Amino acid sequence: MKFVQLSDRKLSANEQVTGEAHLERIFSAQRDRGVQLAVVNFLNGSITHWHDHPGEQILYVVEGQCRFGNKEGENIIANPGDAIYIPPGEVHWHGAVNGQNMSHISVTNVGPPNWMEPVTNDEANI
Repeated sequence: MKFVQLSDRKLSANEQVTGEAHLERIFSAQRDRGVQLAVVNFLNGSITHWHDHPGEQILYVVEGQCRFGNKEGENIIANPGDAIYIPPGEVHWHGAVNGQNMSHISVTNVGPPNWMEPVTNDEANI
């Protein structure tokens, strides 16, 4: 078993965003291809760059409104209590609605994301 207290967690800036976001890693993978758990706080409309994951990702919105888009053209707004499932390899982005802050819990497995280019204003216009 591994126990992580709130006081043991550290915030780090997320470099792969347009705007400002902070990553609070709660659990990194405990074994090969294992589960990772983090809270990500997006400030004032910030969004991630395009990326995909080698494994699955689940986003659970805790506060604010989350905007999400993928290369297939799906765009949604998720509210607190909503969850988004992203299958392995789906190229996507996510972040806060313009003018708002947003926090979500991120659960991933297999490994780190593959980061790509920033999202354009037209692509994020939802």
